[in-house]
Formats: sequence, structure tokens, C-alpha cells
Amino acid sequence: MTRYKLTISYDGTKFHGFQRQNDLRTVQGVVEKALSKMTKGKQVNVFGSGRTDAGVHAFGQVIHFDYPGMMPAENMLKAVNSLMPLDILVSSASIVDENFHARFGVKRKTYQYRVDCGYYTDPFKRFYTGHYPYTLDVDKVQIALKDLVGEHDFSSFAASGGVIENKVRTIYSATAVYNKSNDELVFEFTGNGFLYNMVRILVATLLEIGNGRRDVHDFLRLFEVKDRQEARGTAPASGLYLKEVFY
Repeated sequence: MTRYKLTISYDGTKFHGFQRQNDLRTVQGVVEKALSKMTKGKQVNVFGSGRTDAGVHAFGQVIHFDYPGMMPAENMLKAVNSLMPLDILVSSASIVDENFHARFGVKRKTYQYRVDCGYYTDPFKRFYTGHYPYTLDVDKVQIALKDLVGEHDFSSFAASGGVIENKVRTIYSATAVYNKSNDELVFEFTGNGFLYNMVRILVATLLEIGNGRRDVHDFLRLFEVKDRQEARGTAPASGLYLKEVFY
């Protein structure tokens, strides 16, 4: 058996998330089906760096699997890509040590979130951005982002349905850049781990701060109260991208 590490990009619009689900189209399921063709029916289990929900995209999802036999990494890249649908691309492939694990070896991740700030919904952005047509003070957003950096208890930003009890995470960087040419506010968050829907809840909170509906330092209060109901909103899945995974 040879262990391969692949980096994949995908448009999450027509997927029911990353994780394999019976009778539903998922990223893991599509990749495993392709690998089973390559092995003439032998099951190959794919492991991802983490799950993405329905509608969430990825530039740099990392997966690994053990393949019966041996082929050069470049051949594996070509072979898997030849069996991928148009909404998945394998961008790199390498042979790794048997101890490498796509999920348990992760040191940090970067997520990106794109917000379309136009007044009307752009039909060509609706599957790839969140939409926020209200007034935004980007300076307030920039101030609020500084409060996210560091180690905090993110209980107020964990959606119900998550099974992880320890809600303490470290955010290494949190930025927002307004792109005037396409009227988008683009967030990026890098941290040692993220809770279920955490990035989408953070973005919803930041947009409320930028709109003046919350105090600019409300994150400090939310860290203390540890109450999901206090954070309230969740930004749409369509604007979220898993950008990069670091090992």
C-alpha cells in the first residue's frame, strides 16, 4: 500500500458537503468512487483535513488515502483528474510517509470568506459569495478583527450540532480587504482549528459590527458570555472557502 497526499479544489455548490453520505453527492464520495474505478472495484477510503458543509468551497482541501500498488505521484495526479467531474480539480499529489494523516497532522488552516456588498444580488456571484447590501464601516470591522487574534474560548461561535467540547482556539491572523472594483469585502482567518460553522458566525458578527448594530469590541463580551444565542447570525455557506491547510 502506498499513501498519497492530494490537494484538491472544488466548487461546493452541487455537493452536500465533503463527508460521504448515502445517496447524496459529496466530495469524499466522488473521489472514492473514482479511486474504486482505478482499483477495479477495491474500496479506497479517503481522509480529509476536515469537513466542509453543503455549498462551501475549497481552494486547498487536503486528503490522503492508501492505494494498493505504486505509481509516481505525477501519474496519480493525472489519473485522478481524468476521472473528476468539472467541479473538482486535483492541484497536487505526492507520496507521503505512512504516518501522515490529513486530519490529525493539521497545524493550522486558513479560511476565506467573500461578501458581495452590492445592493442587488449579482446572479453570477450568488453561489460564490455571501450577500450583505447594508451600510458597512470597514474601519470598525478592522478594529473588531484585532480582538479575534490570540487564544479565546469560542463557545459563542460554535453552532449546535458540533461534538467537540473544548471550544478554545487560537487565531493567528484575521483580516478584511475591501475590493472596490468588484464591491466585495474579503475576510481571511488563520487559526489552529475552527469549530462547526465558526467562520460563518464570526463573519455575521463582524458584518453587524460594521453596520453599527453591535459595539466595535463586542467580541470581548461574547468571549466571556459563552452563549451561542448572543452571537445570533450565521453567514451563508456560499461565501466560504477552505483556502489552505498547513502541516
